[in-house]
Amino acid sequence: MSKRPYPKARKRFGQNFLQDQSVIDDIIAAIAPQRGQHIVEIGPGRAALTAPLLQNSDQLDVIELDRDLVPLLQMQFSAYNNLTIHQADALSFDYRALVNEQEKLRIVGNLPYNITTPLLFHLLAQSDCIEDMCFMLQREVVERICAQPGTKQYGRLSIMVQYQCQAELVFLVPAEAFYPVPKVESAILYLNPYPESGYISGNVDVEALGKIVTQAFSQRRKTIANTLKRIVSPELIVEAGINLEQRPETISITQYVALTRLWLASL
Repeated sequence: MSKRPYPKARKRFGQNFLQDQSVIDDIIAAIAPQRGQHIVEIGPGRAALTAPLLQNSDQLDVIELDRDLVPLLQMQFSAYNNLTIHQADALSFDYRALVNEQEKLRIVGNLPYNITTPLLFHLLAQSDCIEDMCFMLQREVVERICAQPGTKQYGRLSIMVQYQCQAELVFLVPAEAFYPVPKVESAILYLNPYPESGYISGNVDVEALGKIVTQAFSQRRKTIANTLKRIVSPELIVEAGINLEQRPETISITQYVALTRLWLASL
C-alpha cells in the first residue's frame, strides 16, 4: 500500500482532518462494520476512517469532492479490490445507483459542517436504500437534530430528521482530534431510518410536513396560531390537539404530523 503526503486542508471544502487514533477507533466501533455489508463513506479526506473500514467490509464506496485527494486515495489503496472511489459532490450524488439487488447501504463520514443540513435532507430523500447512517458533525447541529420539544435546540431540523429516523448522539469529539483544529466541538450522530410505513405516529407526506413546520418556526417567539394563520385555521390546530397559545418549540412531532394530515385533508 503506497502512500504520498496529502495536501493541506482547504477551507473552501470545509476540511478538518481527523487525526486522533483513539477517536478513530471509537468511531469504527460505533459504526461496527461487518463482512457482507455495503458501506459508503462521504468525504474520506486523508483516509483516517477509510483504512479500517476497508479491512472490515466487503464493499466500500467513497465519495470525495476534492480532485487532488482522489489520485492519492487511489494510490494508497491500490491493492484493495473492494474499494470504489467516486470524484463527486455528495450533495447531488445518486446513492440508489450504488445499490446491488436487495441490499441497503450503510453511510458514514466526517461531514463538512457547511453542507450538513442540505446533505442530510438529500440522503433522507433516498432513505429507502439506506440501512443506517453514522456521521461526525458539529456538536451544536447534532444536539439540534436530537432535541426534544420544549428545548431551545428543538426546531425544524429536529422534527424533519426525527420524523424519518431514530436519532442518537453517540459521543462527543474534542476539537483537538482534528487538524487544523476547528473552533467548535464535534459529535457522532447515529441515524436509523424508519421503514416505509413511516414514523411511529403514522405516515404523512414529508413535503407537506416540511411546509407546516417551516412556517411554524418562521417566527418561533410567536404562538402557533399566529405563525400558521395564513395557511391553517384555528379549528384544525385545536383538532390536532394543540393549544392555540403554544409556541412552535413546545409542539411534539406527533402533533405536527396530525396537523399536517388534517391540513392536507382540508385542501
